[in-house]
Amino acid sequence: MNNKKKYDNVFIENFSVSKDDLKDDIEYNSIAKWDSLGHMAFIANIEEIFDIMMDMNDIIDFSSYSKGFKILTKYGIEF
Repeated sequence: MNNKKKYDNVFIENFSVSKDDLKDDIEYNSIAKWDSLGHMAFIANIEEIFDIMMDMNDIIDFSSYSKGFKILTKYGIEF
């Protein structure tokens, strides 16, 4: 499975959205389940799937679907 599919699957599983819902404008709190608790579960799953450990600034800054690509690229994840 390529990295984009892995990334999309984490969104789909954590936030109960469909693949069609995954658009660049999805942001923190724009999905009912993407609240502070959902965010931490999401980050934990991202870190596990990609075998990385994000620093706190990146966790806080991970505020949208599109921003996630930029942040994960910093950790050597290619899309």
